[in-house]
Amino acid sequence: MTDMRLVRHINDLPYRRLAAGSVVTIGAFDGIHLGHRQLLRRVVDTARERGLPSVAMSFEPTPKEFFLRDSAPARLMRFREKYEALAERDIEIFFCPRFDASMRDISAASFIRQILVHGLNTRHLVVGDDFRFARRREGSLDDLVRVGPTLNLDVEQVPSVVVDGIRVSSTAIREALANGELDRATALLGRPYRMSGRIVRGRRVGRTLGYPTANVDLRRRQSAVMGIFAVRVQGLPEGPVDGVASVGTRPTFDLAKPILEVHLFEFDRDIYGEYIHVDFIEHLRNEEKFESIDDLVAQMRLDEENARSALAAKPG
Repeated sequence: MTDMRLVRHINDLPYRRLAAGSVVTIGAFDGIHLGHRQLLRRVVDTARERGLPSVAMSFEPTPKEFFLRDSAPARLMRFREKYEALAERDIEIFFCPRFDASMRDISAASFIRQILVHGLNTRHLVVGDDFRFARRREGSLDDLVRVGPTLNLDVEQVPSVVVDGIRVSSTAIREALANGELDRATALLGRPYRMSGRIVRGRRVGRTLGYPTANVDLRRRQSAVMGIFAVRVQGLPEGPVDGVASVGTRPTFDLAKPILEVHLFEFDRDIYGEYIHVDFIEHLRNEEKFESIDDLVAQMRLDEENARSALAAKPG
């Protein structure tokens, strides 16, 4: 993992480091799936070959969040998770300006001139086969290829990754997760779907029912997964710990905001404040409202049994 530098404003870019040029890719990078990994690998490899810094450019908030507001699709990753994943791919500079009205209205020509040329001093640009940019997505790969020679800018298009006949995309992964198809989501991501966060104090309802839970602060507008899952928790000193997790609004208790609660097997330690990664291994069932607490506890026992069986079949 590199000591990646985060830059939020174009005026804060490290111009001395970029003086000889850079190798750049641009995208939402939501989930860092197999397609993203292929792009990032090409960027890092090319940067090393040419002795230039590698740059990943994205936006915060995402363009879809800017335009759709509360109707925007759930993120696969929150910002911190994206930052950590990009650093793990050995990206040197993460340029993530704010997507606002000025970015919405920028023309393709201005985007190329102001951001790619004057800002990032791009010498090699790596993009996917569906890449569009600038206002109303008017900018295309053809535009970049046409002006590239006059700007000393090489453009490389990387084809999409296809798994089992499915083009890998964040949209396809969201659909798989929404349908409880975790095996398909895992195949497209190249790893289990993961949510990370810090353990916070909850209402301690699980403890009173005999199932103490670690409550994970999601810091998300909405969740890409909902329901009951067999999970494997990473990031604790004890190593990976199996468990069963609930993501949702606790319909039996009428909560409004989705929360993530994890009951860890054979684990009894205070972990408040610790930062963990929850890998979703198998979807067990959807959320449901129970008529009584006894019915809920009986189902929780069954969920634990099913989770243990699922995790035994898929050892970490």
